This record gives sequence, structure tokens and C-alpha cells, in this order.
Amino acid sequence: MRRLRGALLGRRARLRWVHLILGGALLMPFWLLGTVLVSPFTDMPGGVWGGSAGAQFAAYGVALPFAAVTALFPLTRPLSVAAARSLCGVAPERFADGPARSWAARVRTAGWFTLHVAVGGLVAGASLALPPFALSLMVLPFSASLRASAAASFWSLDQAWLVWGGVPAGVLSLVALAAAAAGAGALLARQAPRLLGPTPADRLAAAERRAAELAVRNRIARELHDSVGHALSAVTLQAGAARKVLDSDVAFVREALAAIEETARRTVGELDSVLGLLRQGEDDGELPGPGLEALDRLLSAPGLRPAPAVTCGGDLARVPGPVSREAYRIVQEGLTNAVRHAAGAAVSLRIALDEEELEITMENPLPAAPGAPAARRPDRPGGGRGLTGVGERARLLGGTAAAGPVDGMWRLTARLPLTGGSR
Repeated sequence: MRRLRGALLGRRARLRWVHLILGGALLMPFWLLGTVLVSPFTDMPGGVWGGSAGAQFAAYGVALPFAAVTALFPLTRPLSVAAARSLCGVAPERFADGPARSWAARVRTAGWFTLHVAVGGLVAGASLALPPFALSLMVLPFSASLRASAAASFWSLDQAWLVWGGVPAGVLSLVALAAAAAGAGALLARQAPRLLGPTPADRLAAAERRAAELAVRNRIARELHDSVGHALSAVTLQAGAARKVLDSDVAFVREALAAIEETARRTVGELDSVLGLLRQGEDDGELPGPGLEALDRLLSAPGLRPAPAVTCGGDLARVPGPVSREAYRIVQEGLTNAVRHAAGAAVSLRIALDEEELEITMENPLPAAPGAPAARRPDRPGGGRGLTGVGERARLLGGTAAAGPVDGMWRLTARLPLTGGSR
């Protein structure tokens, strides 16, 4: 008995009943249109409003095709999904997200909307008419005036058996209404995933979004590696230099320790920023981080001795944000490799900007020791991204990158199209 009561009157049944009533409300504009179209064919003085049940159902039948055509609009699906997720008791992940773009998805949505308003209209109508009728049946045995009234005669409530059976008949009517509403709600709940679930095109779009999210997470990994790797390289060099002159140059040691503190603080800030992005799930491809405007800070790090010679051509302020951020990371990677493999060598940096692309060129002398060029590996020890990451960043924006010995110099070049910022 408890299970039956829960099935008919439980929270899920009540929510599904609300969903059905919503369907009846959505049917009303179409039913009113149906009454206008059906009224000329009825011979009732009041038109379909005062007509027979047949006229009422004729307007109902005319309304459904109009509802189906209206539901072909793309935005019908997200609205229907929102209502079904909240009220039908179906797992949210079984529904499709977003507007219905393909015709297959639109047709399925139209089928769902038509089913919803059709069944909801019947249940809503019964919910309005049957409870007063059932209440009248239950009051009938106790009211002689009601049994003798014109309303009782119109509804055939003046029959002798209703004097004794009015109460049971009224109760059974309400139970039948609850059972019909529960059954109709269960029907819609079974059909909702079939008609509002993802189509093959939706699954493909979801897979593409997932691939894009994974690509952005790969970018985040590069951001972490390049930022932290550069900072650790600079800190290592500064700590090593300070150790060598600890007893002879206290001022330099103090400067190196201050630089280590500043580098660590800045790196922790960048790390927090990127990890915060991961926690928030903001996979929009636009990662926070410094751009070319932060080059002065990068090039003034105490670990770069001597400071790089820099030549800039063009207004760097007009470089799109994504291109500017990738360019900063490429320069950072080039400097990290320079201080790692040719510490103390002079580094030159040239940044040229024209109407179509940004060109970065970094050069430093190759170490004089025999076999030293082979030590400049494209990847960092331990599986890092290194210069391979530089190439990936350039290709991500539709550009190119190259690194290698040229005329006794190690040269890193990267060309980044300015349109890469709009990809």
C-alpha cells in the first residue's frame, strides 16, 4: 500500500504531474487557434466554447500539428530539456545540451513537444474537471437538493444507485485521475531520453568540445612547465653564483637572494593563476599570463648576465593577446635554454612586427668546447617540452619555429601570424 501511495502521490509523481500541467498550459495558445478554425464548422450558438465534446476534441486535434511545426525551432530543445530535467525524474546526463541544429534533432524535439502538450492537455483538462465532479458524487448521498437539481439531471447524477455509491465512485474517480497522471508522467519520462537525448551529431560535437578541452589542458601543462622551468633555471644559476662568491662579495649575494625571492614569488603567483583556471574549469582557450608587455621584467632577471641586447621594431601593443602570450613564452624558453647551455654568453633578441606577422629571433654564441653544440637538445632532460614546446606554440597559431647552429651562433627563430589570435 505504501509503494502504491508513493507511486500515485509521491514527490516524483507530483513533479511529473506539474510537468503535465505545464504541457497543458503550452497547448492553450494552439488550442485557441484550433477553436477559431473549428468554430465555423460547428452549429452551436457559442461556437466551440459551448459546443459538444466532439467539437472540443476537434480543436484539440487541429492544435497538435501547429504545435509540432512550432517546435521545429532550434531553441525549443533547451527549453524542453530544462523542464524535463527538473520535473521528469530522469538522469540529467541523458539529455542533449544546446539548441537542436540538425533536422534530425529538430524532428525529434518536435515529436517530444507534441507528445508533451498532447498528453499534458488531456491530463490538465481532467485535473480541472474531474475533482469537482468527484466531489459532487461524494456529496450526492447527503444532499437531496443536489440530487434534485438541474445540474444533477444534466450529468445523470439523479440515478438511484448513486445514493449509495456516490462516495466510492467519487473516491475511485480521484484515484483513477492520480493513476492516469502517474502513468502519463511515466510515459513521458521513458520517452524523454529518446526524443531529447543527444543525436549522433550532438555526440560528435561533444567529442570535439572534449578534444578542445584536452588541448587547452595541454596548453596549461606547457604554461606550468615553461614558467616553473624558467624560474627554477634562473634560481639555480643565482644560487650557484651566490655560493661561489659567498665569502668575497656580500653585496652580490644579497642581490642574488633578493632575486631568488622575487622569482619564487612571481612564479608562485603564476602557478596559482593557472591552477585556479584548472579548478574553475574555464576551458575557453584564453589562458591568463604575461605577454610581450612584460618583456622588460623577464629580461631584467638578475640571472641573465650580461643582460640581453634587445631590438624591437613595430608597436607591440597591437599584437593580439594570444599571440603576445605565446611570444612571451617563446622568448622565455629561449632565454632558459641560453642560460642553461651557454651561461654568461651574450644573447641578442630581435622582435620585428609587420602587418601580417610577428618575428622573433634570438642568438647567442655556441660554446667553444668541442662537442658542445650536441649538448643543446631540443627537449629538456626528464621529459620536458623545451624547444619542442616552442614549435608547438608556433604551430598552434599557424606559424613556424626553428632552432639550430648558424655561422657559429645558436639561433632560435619563430614567426607568428597576427591572425593566430582569432583562431
